[in-house]
Formats: sequence, C-alpha cells, structure tokens
Amino acid sequence: MASERVEFAGWPECYRLSNGTADLVVPPQIGPRVMRYGFIGGQNLFHNFAHALGKAGETQWQNRGGHRLWVAPEHPAISKALDNGPVEVASRDLTLLVRQPVEPESGMAKEMEVTLDPVGTRVTVRHRITNRNARAVRFAPWALSVMRPGGTAIAGFPPRFRHDERLLPTNPLVMWGYTDFSDPRWRFTRRFVLLRQDSAAAVPQKTGLFNEDSWGAYAVNGELFLKRARASAGKEYPDCGCSVEMFTNQHMLELETLGPIGMIEPGEFVEHTEEWSLHHVPDLWRAGDEELGEWFAGIGPGATIDPTG
Repeated sequence: MASERVEFAGWPECYRLSNGTADLVVPPQIGPRVMRYGFIGGQNLFHNFAHALGKAGETQWQNRGGHRLWVAPEHPAISKALDNGPVEVASRDLTLLVRQPVEPESGMAKEMEVTLDPVGTRVTVRHRITNRNARAVRFAPWALSVMRPGGTAIAGFPPRFRHDERLLPTNPLVMWGYTDFSDPRWRFTRRFVLLRQDSAAAVPQKTGLFNEDSWGAYAVNGELFLKRARASAGKEYPDCGCSVEMFTNQHMLELETLGPIGMIEPGEFVEHTEEWSLHHVPDLWRAGDEELGEWFAGIGPGATIDPTG
C-alpha cells in the first residue's frame, strides 16, 4: 500500500495511490482531476485525450479526460471554467486532498478528497464546491467520469411496480434535443438502460434519470467501472430532475452523477460523494433483464452512501 510520486502521460511528479490491486493517478499540474483508475498493470478505465496530456496553462478549457468536477446546470463559461493550472495536493496514507484556487470565471473553489481502500478496488471521492462570490449562487455539484472508447454504459431505474401497486409516476427519464432513442446504441430493458460507445457514430447521445440509489457502470474489454452516489427524493435536481446521466460521442462516453441544486450563500459549500469500484464482467450488452439484475445485485450497486460525505 503506497502513495508515491510518478511520471504520468508527460506530467512529472504525479500522485499515485496503489494498494496492490488497483491504482489511480492525480497530476498536480492541472485539475482537480483523476486521470487514471484501473487494476494494477491493466487498462485505464478512464479515457485520456492524447492532445492535452502532459500540458498545462492553456487559455481555453481542455477536455483531457479522466474524472473532473463541474458546476451544474451547464453553462459555457461557468461549467468550463479553466482547470489548467496547478492544484494543491495533500497526501496521507491512501488519501489525496486536491484543492484548486478560486476560479475567476465562476468564483468557485473546488476540492476532491480521493481515498483508495487498503484492500480491493473501492475508491471514495468526496467532491466539495465552495461559493467564494460576494452573492448567493444557485448551482449543483456535477461529477463526470470520461470512459475509454469501445464499451457499454448501464444505469438502473428505481424500483418498478405493477400498475395496481402504484398509480403515480416514479421517476423522470430525460431527453436532450439531440437524444434519439431509435439510435441502435441504445438498449432498454424493464429495469435498465444501456448505451454503447461507437467511434463510428458521429451524432452524440445523452439521457438522464433520477434514482435515490444513483449508479452508472461502464464495461469495456471484460472489466467494469461502477460509480455510485446517494440522491434525496425531497430535493430539486438539475436537468429536469436528474441524479445520474450518460453521454457519448465518437471519442468517449461520460458517466455523470449530480447533487441537488440550491442557492448557496457566500462562504458556504456543497458536497457530493461517489464510490467507485472495479469488476470483471461478462458481455452486458447481450444480457437480459433478469441476468443483469442478478449480476448487479451481486456487486451491490444500491449500497447506501452518506450524501453529505
């Protein structure tokens, strides 16, 4: 078990956490971002954009890939506030606390506390955004994981009921203007929605939903990345009520979870916690609803997570 400094993708002195089973990498030159997460010696489940690796200080926002923290709802200037400068990193055992200076564009200060369990693959990521503006701002935390191409994403619906058990709706299933559910990259079962990443498909796709046990997973090359967060049914969420979203284009696929939206006073902060894990998987795209249900029940995607961190 170790925290060490390594070269990664052209950035020297990056922080690497490893417990002998899984590892992750955080570069101090940019961020806060986690640029690698995977089994030791295995593939990086996150996608890294080659053109932006090893660089820093750009005057425009860079889609480098990895895992990042944004502000929702999406805004061209505020969401894409620059994260191209150095961050402060404090390392203790298998925990990294990564702090970014206040963003001039948004007036927000972002932090990630990333902890790798001593055994297994579980990572706990506590995201914090502090409002450093002189006025209250309405926003929500938004955690985005950029996944390598060639895989399949899956998210679970809230519990299903018979018509005679519950008459009122249980959750939104949200479309964007470019969402096309006739696209063959989509697949729906009774309890799940799946989305394939296809590098030959030029048109992006996106959907979102609400689930108190918010989770999304991505399977590629026989391995699966699972992220989980806890949502609160009594609170308002961005994007027509989404707590989990998935987006794809020809380059990658994003798994996203969101916290509740509200007015945050000057000096106050919001926190949003995700738990990650890695698994070996069969071909999920061809699995039926019952098989998917049994498989995900076995790894516990509905585990309780403290929404306050």
